[in-house]
Amino acid sequence: MTENGIPWPMVSDGAGNLGRVYGVYDETNGVNIRGRFLIDPDGIIQAMEVMTPPVGRKIEETIRQVHAFQHVRKMKGAEACPAGWEPGKMTLKVGPDLVGKVWEVWSPDK
Repeated sequence: MTENGIPWPMVSDGAGNLGRVYGVYDETNGVNIRGRFLIDPDGIIQAMEVMTPPVGRKIEETIRQVHAFQHVRKMKGAEACPAGWEPGKMTLKVGPDLVGKVWEVWSPDK
């Protein structure tokens, strides 16, 4: 567990150094706009979200996405997590038989 009970690293970037690297630093106002980047163990950005300051982010959605990316990685890309997927819910078997037929095998209720 890291500081304040958050189980993953979080950083502050008051000087805007990371913000410039990730393209979320507002040079005019001298601040980072809200950026969230999910980076896998190989250092590849799997997801990103950038929002202007007046609208907050939902941590539960970030956690859901982390779980989904972890599941897909564990399954070595053989399964996909559909929109709104939660742990324990139905996944999709990746392959040519699924193309154009997602709505035949999946619904948000499953």
